[in-house]
Amino acid sequence: MVPPVSAPSQSRSLAPDWLVEPDDANALAPLVWPEAATRDDEGVLVLGGIPATALRDRFGTPLWVLDEDEVRARARRTLEAFRAAAALHGVQARVYYAGKAFLSAEVVRWVTDEGLAVDVCTGGELAVALAAGADPARLGFHGNNKSVRELEAAVEAGVGSIVIDSLIEIERLAAIVDRRGLTQAVLLRVNSGVHAETHDFLATAHEDQKFGFTLTDAPAAAARIRELPGLALVGLHCHIGSQIFGTAGFEESAARIVELHAELRTGGELPVLNLGGGFGIAYTSVDDPTPIEELAVGIADAVARQCEVRGIPIPNLAFEPGRAIVGRAGVTLYEVGTTKAVEVGDDAQRLYVSVDGGMSDNPRPALYGAEFSARIASRTSDAAPALVRVVGKHCESGDIVVDAEYLPGDVTPGDLLAVPATGAYCFSLASNYNYVPRPPVVALRGGEARVIVRGETIDDLLARDAGLHHPDEGKK
Repeated sequence: MVPPVSAPSQSRSLAPDWLVEPDDANALAPLVWPEAATRDDEGVLVLGGIPATALRDRFGTPLWVLDEDEVRARARRTLEAFRAAAALHGVQARVYYAGKAFLSAEVVRWVTDEGLAVDVCTGGELAVALAAGADPARLGFHGNNKSVRELEAAVEAGVGSIVIDSLIEIERLAAIVDRRGLTQAVLLRVNSGVHAETHDFLATAHEDQKFGFTLTDAPAAAARIRELPGLALVGLHCHIGSQIFGTAGFEESAARIVELHAELRTGGELPVLNLGGGFGIAYTSVDDPTPIEELAVGIADAVARQCEVRGIPIPNLAFEPGRAIVGRAGVTLYEVGTTKAVEVGDDAQRLYVSVDGGMSDNPRPALYGAEFSARIASRTSDAAPALVRVVGKHCESGDIVVDAEYLPGDVTPGDLLAVPATGAYCFSLASNYNYVPRPPVVALRGGEARVIVRGETIDDLLARDAGLHHPDEGKK
């Protein structure tokens, strides 16, 4: 076994300001891990009633684990919160699950069983939702560059609403519905000029992004939609960002969007206002996400105030949470392969802990500098905490899974390591970088585990290489 590594005072200077050395490097932060996560009498992490070691033994590592009970519970709680908040003002609320967070047939069934609609943003996501049995009338279709083929598929399926993102798309969709003699409900995506910047907000008068219409350009786009008999403008859509804590940004955005809503009502009713999603979750022990009930009431109240000021009725509301539904329900299991103490400068040391996955199953730290937590899952330890950086096996110095964390200093090869809050955007963004197969996804419910997305094998990757199966292809 590798000798234990402690966390000398000079090493602590390498930790970010928010990371505090814990009294117990085995403890599970209550808002970060799935609600049912605990440790058994041997110190093994238990997820959904199943020891993590049993999951490793049966399915291998890396392994994405998703607690179905938690996903369903969060879907119900979110729907109830927004419906209740809207009802206080005499209107209705629809909640769409944002499929981009994590989409599979089983997840579609879970959230639709619990009463949620689903939003998709590509032909592939649309196909998954339909194949899983989702009601097309309860699907919303996003995307800044929907192809003619994708729009045709959406119209043919009877998708409930399509979110218009450009002038070109207006004409493209109008031509499709005209050929079929149909009418398609659409929302107009608008940039309010309010943007999430981590947990702060930036309000600007001008926009420089690929999504939607500016507040200045939106009226002309709405007028063009209303000129076309096959398109029915039913509302506005606005999304201000992701991983948002608090209601301040939504309140500022609501003021701007309701002003536009009031202006456009002079040309016809707009029964829906969709304020998007982006509600944050806890990734580390210092994150303090706003309870969904508080968010729902705060946003609905803000819309109601803005409508009252303008003397207009409150529209029905819609929201699109994804991460808030599925993020905390996910945990990724890895096996530790090597550990390495690295001298950093003249008087500091960092312990690198390498695992058998990395940026191919969780690219968020590399893409966004996202912070995560980690714990040894196969045991507990009395060793003093050591400052570690958990890294992957890929040929990139930026292949970091957890940038900074305290683990017991005796972390060693063969330990099972768990990274929580990986239910959103890890599976969705995964790749085969360095020809590493993507892991399976295992769902837990009622003490039982089952594969809901099959893991890849090396044979799967080789099967896609046409050069291996058609060696003479392209030769003269």
